[in-house]
Amino acid sequence: MVLLALLPILFLIVALGFLKMAGWKACPIAAIIAFVIAVFAFDMPVGIAVSAALEGVALAVWPILLVIIMALFAYKLTVATGSFDTIKQMLTTVSEDKRVLFLLIAWGFGTFMEGMAGFGTAVAIPAAMLVALGYPPIRTIIACLISNAVAPSFGSIGIPTSTMAAITGIDAVTLATNVSVVSFIPDLIAPFLMVICIGGGVKALKGVGIITLLSGLALAIPELLISMTIGAELPVMVSSVIIMAVIVLYSRAVKIDDPDYKLDVKTEDIQPVSFGEGVRAAMIFILIFVLLVFTSKLIPFINGPLASIKTSVPIYAGAGAKPYTFVWVATPGIMILIASIIGGKIQGASFGKIWSVFVDNFVGLRYTFLTIITVVIVAKVMTYSGMTKEIADALVFATGNAYPVFAPFVGAIGAFITGSCTNANVLFGPLQTSVASTLSMSPAWMAGASSLGGCIGKMLSPQSIALGVGAVGALAEGKEGEIMRGTAGYCLCLLVIAGILTFIIPSFLTL
Repeated sequence: MVLLALLPILFLIVALGFLKMAGWKACPIAAIIAFVIAVFAFDMPVGIAVSAALEGVALAVWPILLVIIMALFAYKLTVATGSFDTIKQMLTTVSEDKRVLFLLIAWGFGTFMEGMAGFGTAVAIPAAMLVALGYPPIRTIIACLISNAVAPSFGSIGIPTSTMAAITGIDAVTLATNVSVVSFIPDLIAPFLMVICIGGGVKALKGVGIITLLSGLALAIPELLISMTIGAELPVMVSSVIIMAVIVLYSRAVKIDDPDYKLDVKTEDIQPVSFGEGVRAAMIFILIFVLLVFTSKLIPFINGPLASIKTSVPIYAGAGAKPYTFVWVATPGIMILIASIIGGKIQGASFGKIWSVFVDNFVGLRYTFLTIITVVIVAKVMTYSGMTKEIADALVFATGNAYPVFAPFVGAIGAFITGSCTNANVLFGPLQTSVASTLSMSPAWMAGASSLGGCIGKMLSPQSIALGVGAVGALAEGKEGEIMRGTAGYCLCLLVIAGILTFIIPSFLTL
């Protein structure tokens, strides 16, 4: 029975990892496999299985796909108005030190792109910018993959964590807090690994150790505080702004002048940007931040009325079924849409241009729709049929009380094969919480560890590497294997640290 329960996941591993099948082709087949096994091997009535699948469709469409569509729309509209070029220009005026500028663009701005849009933008965009400035392409892609090894849990306005919360039944704030706690140390380590990578060794840390540490703390501390108070939507997006502010202020206060790491770029190629131009260029992102904060639970007299605009619909018809609730206004996707339209107009785009960008973005994501909908169906059918519980029991039997060490590795496998922290959380979130219950541990803690593992595993995913290569172009084409080998050691290092933290932290903290 365990092998049958594993079959949908094993199929995805083989199809995506070895057969190189596209996700939009492999995931529907996995959904069919899960459905058939649930009905014929786990005695799930056909009608109940169909209702489980339909609940998966509902969750995938609202809010997961809604956020993905709107987040990428906001980014593409910023590009279409020319504002993104202004943002890039602002970033390159901060420092002439290669390591500092790399921290600013890959760690700071890359983390902002992850919090804002996700979907590979945090690797592709910084890599393209940095290679254009003269950074070595292969090493740049590897370091950008490292920079994206901790933030994806809160990427795309927190959709991986909020999805994990929705699919496991864990309170979103509780889950976000647990993710931030287990990620705290990796948040500090990742920027050091980036500098070591891009600088060619540990010696590259000389002279930039303090700013590198401050860059890590600028993510770890705000992320934890925001997770504990607001939830999953803003921890990374707000922290990224703090990271960039810390790097800029430190660079102005402390002169970092090492000729070995001086950026070889003509000063006339870097033009200063006025405050007004900078605000206008970042207007969409500023409005997203403002709208998300003012409609969050921090402002109850606004959040309450908006959150009450909802519809509860009974979808799943099995035992213990609860109606599925569509929140129509107080949801991140709607706030991003409003901010994008207003911000786009401020940046000079006509309504026709805004509509054109929206349509192109929507059509371009058509395969993503199918992938995400079907992978959520797999998770729902496996959970409701008892397949996930069967796998969890087998894992506990095989590893016993040592299982927490392996929890991040399970999440990493999910992200490696799907290229998505969200998909990894959907696939293995219910499994991790089931194992936690069997071991009498906190389900939120195990789910949080799995989500961190998904972030780390994503850096080694063929999809992530392909995005980096695609952004850099001919300079990196055909070097995917070299990039994967170069990334593997950093990935394993972070996973081992994550596993140790998952095992030991509950001994010191009550979570």
